[in-house]
Amino acid sequence: MTQGRVLAVARHGAHRFSKPLALSIRLLEGLGVEGDAHCGATVKHRSRVAQDPHQPNLRQVHLIHSELFEELATRGFRVAAGEIGENVTTQGIDLLALPRGARLHLGATAIVEVTGLRNPCRQLDAFQPGLMAATLGRDAQGRLLRKAGIMAVVVAGGDVVPGNPIRVALPPPPHEALERV
Repeated sequence: MTQGRVLAVARHGAHRFSKPLALSIRLLEGLGVEGDAHCGATVKHRSRVAQDPHQPNLRQVHLIHSELFEELATRGFRVAAGEIGENVTTQGIDLLALPRGARLHLGATAIVEVTGLRNPCRQLDAFQPGLMAATLGRDAQGRLLRKAGIMAVVVAGGDVVPGNPIRVALPPPPHEALERV
């Protein structure tokens, strides 16, 4: 098991781009972050609700690695925890390299299961012009890389606070690479 830590937590009860930082968040099994606009068993993202409001919510918790903020800073962007909509800002874990089904143990009891990648959207450019392109890249084979974090569902509830350790448990092989959800 690899280990990192929770750097910050955030939530917002309305559909807003940025989320204010919180002293703690409570994860609810099968639902997401208590008090967050994306909390629920069925999809809450407005564009996905318009397509089919009954599809399962695979985007209950949004996690971003703080190392992305450092990378963006080298390109002239100033981004802080919560500002691009994540619920949990992590440190010390390569979130983008995790396979689908990896489980992140956050603090004493909370567990989330990784479902896929966040698809960067144009709201990033409204926040800071050029930010969307900065969160995209290409690998050595020319495949599109989405770097704006990962999405997860809550499999065990609990409180999460900054400073909590994060333990990663990988699913049995073969591992499936993350796709956008």
